[in-house]
Amino acid sequence: MIKKITLLLVLVFFAACKSHKRTVATTKKQGTYTSTTDTKAADAAEADIYLLPEDSGKFIDFPINSVQEYINTFSEIAQFEMKAYGIPASITLAQGILESGYGRSTLVKKTNNHFGIKCHTGWEGDFDYHDDDEKGECFRKYNHPMYSFRDHSIFLTSRARYSFLFDLDNDDYRGWAHGLKQAGYATDRKYPSKLISFIEQYDLHQYDKLVNNQGYSSKKEPKTYDYKTHVVQKGDTLYSISRKYFVSVEELMKINKMNSSNLAIGQQLVVKSVKK
Repeated sequence: MIKKITLLLVLVFFAACKSHKRTVATTKKQGTYTSTTDTKAADAAEADIYLLPEDSGKFIDFPINSVQEYINTFSEIAQFEMKAYGIPASITLAQGILESGYGRSTLVKKTNNHFGIKCHTGWEGDFDYHDDDEKGECFRKYNHPMYSFRDHSIFLTSRARYSFLFDLDNDDYRGWAHGLKQAGYATDRKYPSKLISFIEQYDLHQYDKLVNNQGYSSKKEPKTYDYKTHVVQKGDTLYSISRKYFVSVEELMKINKMNSSNLAIGQQLVVKSVKK
């Protein structure tokens, strides 16, 4: 109960301080650099984004003893993320329960990574190593679970392979569960049925209904895109360019048929951005 009260106080704080952008400085325990993270995703300019408090640099452990306790602790932030990014709260919670072993996995204990998101090209935040499909894989690390929930939202909204999911109703948890598997989020062929099982067993879709009952649209209008040319300037990196245009590094490399992340001043890159 104390954990939920603490998390709710934090959420109330950033709900009262809405913003389209945040900057977080990370303290490194693994790795050698410090970075800032911009939380805008592909359509964040129009989204109801909540400011997250500055990272204190202190790793905060959230001991969880049951699935129901996990839901009680994180259902509120899942609803905040649904309002901001359109991802069903039921899906966010079910993925968190499954990927993190309801907050009790070894990975979560040392990284607060509730969604099993690996470092991937362009990640400039904190990280740690963990044995998964291969030994010693790089996973993103957060000092507080709420940053993991926000990064999960950004991860799904900034990668082209998940874009079709946002054409679904945001209370269509079955469509989302199957779509995540289709898009390659997980290799387990039973991934959709596991998510659906958690959602229906614990009535997680009630949180989707709560959000939609507050006036949030159950379906987003399909996005249209503009394609532009970006001329590489001194100091540009693929990561900084991806954040400027709200696309992933992987998508930038794919569009421009790049085999490496090396850039040259004056190089022209094709970029796409959501039409206003």
